[in-house]
Amino acid sequence: MSHESTYKPGTAIERWLDKRLPIVRLGYDSFVDFPTPKNLNYWWTFGGILAVFLIIQIITGVILAMHYTPHVDFAFNSIEHIMRDVNYGWLMRYAHSNGGSMFFLAVYIHMFRGLYYGSYKEPREMLWILGVIIFILMMATAFMGYVLPWGQMSYWAATVITNILGAIPGVGESIRTLLWGGPSVDNPTLNRFYSLHYLLPFVIFGVVILHIWALHIPGNNNPTGVDVKDVKKDTVLFHPYYTVKDSFAIVVFLVLFAVFVFYYPDTLGHPDNYIEANPMLTPAHIVPEWYFLPFYAILRAITFDIGPISSKLGGVIAMFGSIFVLFFLPWIDTSKVRSMRYRPAARLWFVLFVAACILLGYLGGKPAEGVYVMWAQIGTAYYFAFFLIILPVLGLIEKPKPQPRSIAESVLKTHKTAGAAAQPAE
Repeated sequence: MSHESTYKPGTAIERWLDKRLPIVRLGYDSFVDFPTPKNLNYWWTFGGILAVFLIIQIITGVILAMHYTPHVDFAFNSIEHIMRDVNYGWLMRYAHSNGGSMFFLAVYIHMFRGLYYGSYKEPREMLWILGVIIFILMMATAFMGYVLPWGQMSYWAATVITNILGAIPGVGESIRTLLWGGPSVDNPTLNRFYSLHYLLPFVIFGVVILHIWALHIPGNNNPTGVDVKDVKKDTVLFHPYYTVKDSFAIVVFLVLFAVFVFYYPDTLGHPDNYIEANPMLTPAHIVPEWYFLPFYAILRAITFDIGPISSKLGGVIAMFGSIFVLFFLPWIDTSKVRSMRYRPAARLWFVLFVAACILLGYLGGKPAEGVYVMWAQIGTAYYFAFFLIILPVLGLIEKPKPQPRSIAESVLKTHKTAGAAAQPAE
């Protein structure tokens, strides 16, 4: 939310800079003196976690780029060179590869939190849309990065996904040829993916700045979904209250990250990607990284033609549609109540939605045959039904629970309840 600046330059240099480029004032007003709802829980710390991991990915990526060779004859060996010969190259490579997984884990939690607490509703529509744009850029960046090691799974994943894009009517062939740079996945493809993988993180960083800007206009949502009524009663300063809370959550998440980097660095990767790419040998099952698996399952769930639309094109439409439907979520959900804390029916359907996403992730790593296809179709049907049927209808027929009149009231009520529960029995 907009608020009057209380920053006062303390030195002559700060006063000089403040008149010409008030960047210190901007940082102070955004991350120190910014009034923040006093009832935010730990689900709100994942924004800070994502910022930390974006910086980790950019730093390790730049260092790896200094030693990587984007050529089909040398790419795989250059990764081995980084691992064996470059000082701490193994640490940079494992931090970058596992950091990508931690980044996606945090962003999925961040998005599910936004769905549950209605952080996409008015007046935060633009904040949500920018978040979806960041998510799409992340997926594009991660896919191109997955190709760079030039292992078996890298090569064949690039071949399968780019061929899928070729199914788009009219422009598909042109897009595929542009990505390939020739008649098939080869050296020009690797160069294109390397260039874009290096560029896109900086684009993400720019959109993140817009995302933070869009957050600071209406201010944070909160678990009750109730707007701030009284700044003094409903909010606290971001620093030190939330800087300490976020720092603790970041440290905990970094411990999880360190466990993977130092003890299980290859667990989240595919064994076939440690075999150099061979266009003459197709792996038994082509599996993308785990964070793509739900969308891969949706792609393969369409095994039937829909009128003039072939099953291949139908799968492409379903896969991209599962992402682009998120753009319209602020207008799809018809409920005036933000938080599902006060929407018991919506909460139940949301739990089933999370279960469907996890199921699709599991099925994306299985062969597209037998019962796996049937369950993928059920999961896909529920995924789209949640957005296109359940949320619009629930908003019209569901009777929500009474909401607190203010954030301060909900906090005081919680504290009173906790205090009463803590009293010993007489």
